[in-house]
Amino acid sequence: MKKLLIAAAIGFASLTAHATDIGLSAAETYAKIQKAEPNVLFIDVRDPVEIMFVGFSDAVHANVPFMLVDRTQWNAEKGVFRLYRNPDFVNQVKLELARRGLSADAEIITMCRSGSERGEPSAALLRESGFPNARYVINGFQGDAIKDGPQAGFRLKNGWQNSGLPWSPRMNADKIHRVDSR
Repeated sequence: MKKLLIAAAIGFASLTAHATDIGLSAAETYAKIQKAEPNVLFIDVRDPVEIMFVGFSDAVHANVPFMLVDRTQWNAEKGVFRLYRNPDFVNQVKLELARRGLSADAEIITMCRSGSERGEPSAALLRESGFPNARYVINGFQGDAIKDGPQAGFRLKNGWQNSGLPWSPRMNADKIHRVDSR
């Protein structure tokens, strides 16, 4: 029994270490980009339509969606279109690395809206796919929603947008994921 408890404690400690290791703040990410660290790829993993309505940071090297919206599949119960994982996500990340002459050991930093639904899972998938230094921006682009007060429900706490970091309501056509020919 004692060995089982020790093994469980070690397992829990390693999970905690992994969670800390994989996440970066928006400010830490921006500092890496500002220093032009040569072995970093910063990707926005949101669907381009979301970016179009929420905003974009030109500090991002590329937009490679982790999840895509299927506008032919409506979920009436939830009032949303179906999301599905981009089947070419890993290959598209490989292409972005190759464009910059980077290897699989590069630090790949992903950012979604909140950090939890696509940012962290996309970084975890990249790690499972042979990219050991994949990380994500904690609290993502928009950050957390305020829980109380007149602005309850609005994403006005932390994240890239609320940290005073550069962003714009406009997208960069050279960086955004597109299916048309450029």
